[in-house]
Amino acid sequence: MIEPSDIRAAAARVSGRVRRTPVLAAEPLGGAARTWLKLEHTQHTGSFKARGAFNRVLAAAERGTLPAAGVVAASGGNAGLAVAYAAAEVGVAAEVYVPETAPAVKVARLRALGARVVQVGSRYAEAHEAATKRCADTGALFCHAYDQPEICAGQGTLGLELLEQTSGEVDTVVLAVGGGGLMAGVAAAVQGHATVVGAEPEAIPTLHRALEAGAPVDVDMSGVAADSLGATRLGEIAFDVAARTGVRSVLVPDEAIVEARRWLWERYRLLVEHAAATAVAALRTGAYRPAPDERVAVVLCGGNTDSASL
Repeated sequence: MIEPSDIRAAAARVSGRVRRTPVLAAEPLGGAARTWLKLEHTQHTGSFKARGAFNRVLAAAERGTLPAAGVVAASGGNAGLAVAYAAAEVGVAAEVYVPETAPAVKVARLRALGARVVQVGSRYAEAHEAATKRCADTGALFCHAYDQPEICAGQGTLGLELLEQTSGEVDTVVLAVGGGGLMAGVAAAVQGHATVVGAEPEAIPTLHRALEAGAPVDVDMSGVAADSLGATRLGEIAFDVAARTGVRSVLVPDEAIVEARRWLWERYRLLVEHAAATAVAALRTGAYRPAPDERVAVVLCGGNTDSASL
């Protein structure tokens, strides 16, 4: 459970540690009256994940419970990069557990940020299990990719920032959902001011299936956005916030995600990962149709991608 007060506390905590990312007034999408693009792909380490990582690490330091053993994460992607960066900035050791199949370029980036990288097994679940065991053995602080209150509250600072940058005029925030940490934080932050729409690839419908089932359920994982939206199950915190605040889910096909990513580059020279393009695809395909007077903000959540794949 996270509340707006948790997010306000996180915003104070991470101030000066994370970037206040720009908002671009874009052409109206999907019939909306106004559209803004929140350029969160310009955040430290290339995604919103730095917000949650800093809040988790700094909150522990604030309480005096940040262990000498440092921090541990299980992720070869955006979450791992964010934890490694936050740990380096705060001055504690970081270990990041990744599958043996993790791309060499991601492993190299983690090491460049000063993290000790441990490759375990062929699946993320095996890396996660090894990471939690390491924490139990050493007392290190575990940083979950998306399902911890401090992680979600940190991601929610984006929502507070967006409300300020749009002078409170935004009615709807459209963002991509994987494990749901970003959605949970933003939905809690804007509750009472705006609604949230979660955009998901048809191939990874974690939120969609959870809302249908009345609880998080396992889903298959595939498609172009699997590298960053590749959770197989929505987080418990995300489900709680979605149910409480009325978050809805819309699904888009991979081909629409690819097209939206190309469109962002051609129209605005914004290079983003497929996860970020998923939110744009929801409006461009009509999966989400705003009312004629609706003002919509779209979160471009990450930019860790290869330009050659455009």
